[in-house]
Amino acid sequence: MNILNAINTRRNIKKFKSDPVKEELIYSWLQAAAMAPNHRMTEPWEIYFIGSETRATLNHKTNFGNAPFLMAILSKQGSTKIETDENAMATACFVQNFNLAAWEKGVGTFWSSIGAKGKNRETLGIPENYDLIGVLAVGYPEEIPDPKPRTAITSKIKKLP
Repeated sequence: MNILNAINTRRNIKKFKSDPVKEELIYSWLQAAAMAPNHRMTEPWEIYFIGSETRATLNHKTNFGNAPFLMAILSKQGSTKIETDENAMATACFVQNFNLAAWEKGVGTFWSSIGAKGKNRETLGIPENYDLIGVLAVGYPEEIPDPKPRTAITSKIKKLP
């Protein structure tokens, strides 16, 4: 699959098969994700693999689509607001790299913000100096939704003199 195909066909998956994803694949996609651009090579991301006990405590309304694998992606805050923002943007790029690497192998993801709630931050043990970028459910899709319509990019472009 070429990169444009991966970008154009990737979807947020809401229902997963129970088939496990090999751990070595997860690690290889995380390593590829770490090639994300990040200002001053801060590599601000941290990854928490979420086990069944923690997952049950999170109590997600759909149990993350029954995905066989779950992880939280954190971003270290910086010494300034600008650095904190740069770190969060770099970590979002990290997540997108992971999503595309997984999708290329037929594995889908669901990006949830459930961990941002105070109780869930506590459940996940997120330190004060970290932001939670998302909880990712990972697995083989049971269903792949149709794409939602997008605004033509030409309406988003402003040409400056």
